[in-house]
This record gives sequence, structure tokens and C-alpha cells, in this order.
Amino acid sequence: MMRQMQKLQADLAKLQEELGNRTTEATAGGGMVRAVVNGKQELVALEIKPEALDPEEAELLQDMVLAAVNEALRQAREMVAQEMGRLTGGLGIPGLV
Repeated sequence: MMRQMQKLQADLAKLQEELGNRTTEATAGGGMVRAVVNGKQELVALEIKPEALDPEEAELLQDMVLAAVNEALRQAREMVAQEMGRLTGGLGIPGLV
């Protein structure tokens, strides 16, 4: 049992490292804003097309940025949950995700 737990722990550490290198991305405003998030739930890139930078539409741009970032984060959480589920066999171990 201890060997299995040690292997699981090592596999989890490896998976977490791999997930840190994987990304998800989302866009908003018809592609005017693009957000990229890694498996560590970090925003690693944010692109805003120049045509979205209308000072009179600042609130709309803010909404697009929030939408893109939140969707990318949601996708990253889903990616992590799926990979952890595969590794743990759906055990649902608290604190892993």
C-alpha cells in the first residue's frame, strides 16, 4: 500500500509539472481579446487587437478581457481535473485539484 501511495505521489508531481507546461486559450469579442492560461491557473498571455482599443468602448474591452480570462481559467481547471481523474482513477482525493 505504501509503495502504491509513493508511486501515486511521484506520478502526481510529474503530472503537475506537465500541466504547468500545457495551456488553454479562450477568446472574446469575436477574437478581439485572447487569453492563454496554463495548468497552474496562471495567465501567461493576453492579446488585445488594436482595433479593440477605442477609448469610448473601454467598458466593453474590460468585459471582453474578463470573459476571455475567465473562460481560459475554466478550461484550465477542467483540463487539470480530467488529468487528475485519469491518474487517480476517480478516487476524488481531497486537495489534489
